[in-house]
Amino acid sequence: MARKNIFESIMHGEPDVAVDAEPSGGFRKFGAAKSMSSSIDELARQASKLVDGETVVDLDPNLLDASFVTDRMPESDDEEYRELLNAVRERGQDSPILVRPHPKGDGRYMIVFGHRRARVAKELGRTVRAVVKPLADLDHVISQGQENSARANLSFIERVQFADRLEKLGYARDAIQSALSIDYQTLSKMLTIPKAIPEAIIAAIGPAKGIGRDRWLEMRKLIENPRHGSQALQFVESAEFAAAKSADRFDQLFEFLRGAGSGKPVRKAIGGSAGSVWTPDDKSVKVATKLSGKTFSIALNEKNGREFGVFITNNLDQLYEAFKESKKVTETGD
Repeated sequence: MARKNIFESIMHGEPDVAVDAEPSGGFRKFGAAKSMSSSIDELARQASKLVDGETVVDLDPNLLDASFVTDRMPESDDEEYRELLNAVRERGQDSPILVRPHPKGDGRYMIVFGHRRARVAKELGRTVRAVVKPLADLDHVISQGQENSARANLSFIERVQFADRLEKLGYARDAIQSALSIDYQTLSKMLTIPKAIPEAIIAAIGPAKGIGRDRWLEMRKLIENPRHGSQALQFVESAEFAAAKSADRFDQLFEFLRGAGSGKPVRKAIGGSAGSVWTPDDKSVKVATKLSGKTFSIALNEKNGREFGVFITNNLDQLYEAFKESKKVTETGD
C-alpha cells in the first residue's frame, strides 16, 4: 500500500496514512508474531511523523554521507536525474531531504532520503535544504523505504535489491514489508530473484525501468536452468550489450535465454567476438564496436549518440574517401 510523502505534514499539515496492520498475503498472525508486527507498524507510523514541525535548514552537501543501505543502481543515461537537475537550477529545491547526525559523529550527517537532491545541490554548488533528525537504524530504513515507495521512482529490481540488502543486514521480514509497503507474499517472491540471478547479471542489466515483477520472475526461471547461468554471464560481458539502454539490456538477455531454452539457434562465443567501447572526455557519446566474422557493427548511445550517428550517416562519402586514402598511404609505406 503506497504511503503519502512523509513531508506532507510540513507542507500541508495533513495526517499520514497508516500501514496495514496485517499483511495481505492471507496469513493471520497470533501471539509473538502479531505483537512484533504491531510494533513494526507503530515504528512505521512514528517514522512518518518524524519531520512534523521540524525546522528546514541549509546544509553544505560536502558534509553529507550516503545512507548505510543503498536503494538505487547507477545508470549512465539517467534522464530523470537530468530533469531534476534542470528543475532545481531553474526554480530551486522544492522539497527538503531528511538527514540524521552521522552515527560516528564528527560533525557529519547521513542521508536518510534525498540522495539525488543532495547530488544536484553539490553539482550546482549550492546548499541543500534538509531536515535534521536523530534516528535509530530501524527508523532510518523504514523512512528511506517509504519515501521511495511514495515517490514511485525506483524500478522494481531496485526495490528488490533494497529488500535483499535489508535482509542481509539482519532486518526482520516485517520491517522490510513496512519499509517497502508490501505484503508478505510479495516480499517472498521478490527475494527469490537475487537468490537465483547472480548479482553480476543484475548489475550488468541495471535498473531496467519499466520492467516489472512478472518479467523478472520469468527471467529468474530462465536463469535457474543449469545450462543458462554461464551463458548469461558470457552474454552480458559483450560491448554491444553494455552499449544498450538498461531496459533494452534486459530484453536482449531475456530473448537470448528464451532462444537457448527453445532449441533455436542462438549466438555463441559472444565473449570471443572482438569489441570495444569508446567515449570522449565529456562522456556525451558512447561508441560500442563489435567485430564478428566479416561484420563490424557500431552502436551509439548517451546524450549525443543519435546526433553523432546522423552526422556519420550524412558524411559517409567523405569518410569512405578518407578511409581509401589512408589505405593507399599504408600500402605505399608513405
